[in-house]
Amino acid sequence: MSARKEMPGRMLRLLSLLQSRREWSGRELAERLGVTERTVRRDVERLRALDYPVTGTTGTAGGYRLGPGTTLPPLLLDDDEAIAVALGLVSAGSGGVTGIATSSMSALAKLTQVLPARLRPQLAAMGSAASSIPRQGAPQVDPDTLATLARCCRNHELVAFDYVSRREAPSRRRVEPHQLVTVSWHWYLLAFDPARDDWRFFRVDRISAVDPTLHRFVPRPLPGDDAASYLAESFAHASYRHSVRLTVQLPADEVAAHFYGFVPGRITPVGSAACVVEFSAETPSLLLQLVAGIVALGADFSVDEASPETASLIAEAGVRLQSFRP
Repeated sequence: MSARKEMPGRMLRLLSLLQSRREWSGRELAERLGVTERTVRRDVERLRALDYPVTGTTGTAGGYRLGPGTTLPPLLLDDDEAIAVALGLVSAGSGGVTGIATSSMSALAKLTQVLPARLRPQLAAMGSAASSIPRQGAPQVDPDTLATLARCCRNHELVAFDYVSRREAPSRRRVEPHQLVTVSWHWYLLAFDPARDDWRFFRVDRISAVDPTLHRFVPRPLPGDDAASYLAESFAHASYRHSVRLTVQLPADEVAAHFYGFVPGRITPVGSAACVVEFSAETPSLLLQLVAGIVALGADFSVDEASPETASLIAEAGVRLQSFRP
């Protein structure tokens, strides 16, 4: 049996940790493994003796990283991680990434071949029994752009890119990337923009010419509980070209539940049995879709305010619906 097959469980866990992040301090590894930093140093030396390219630096900012090379070990996944990866591959086809559906199924087939025999039936069943339908018209994201941004988020590395705003204004940005978030088939990058001294969300399909700077930064505390909730809150308070304000005769919680966890606007309670709903969007047609969602609730409501184009479109839709005879 080879030395690698005889590797103790703790060293395998150490390898798995080194694969999950670009760099670890000795203290962090010791805490994760439940051992002393001295034991971590000994295990690192054993990995090096087995030709694993673990590099390290000294000093207070020193740490360990798994370097590139022909002797790099295979990816280490536990059972739950393997199932999570397989589920992600199956559902990736609807995620708005260019060419990802074919690549995902190819990757799932390869994953099934290299994982332990006990997991293969489950993964094979997922590949044959599950599929996803991509949303028509969803903006497509370049997978290389997405991968580069993800790597910069993980490594806390400043990144520069060209960006086109929703008003089609081009700019060059240099930001501290924090996390990628996907919602409604759109990918967003949450980052701190030092030039504007504020947090910003960037639509990834509007990003191009991505250039990692190789300069590290210390992550700042998020302005919200997490990136996803902060994105939802930002959308709710965003102001776009067109808006509509409605009073709905239903409790605020009941109206919010209609949008399946993501509310594209603000819902303010008015007593216990009514609420005010405010939507804002770039186009009147999108607002009409949101108002139609309120109509589907079956409760009484009134349109209190609306931008002129939105009011006209709602009125026109109302006339057409009134003329309908089953």
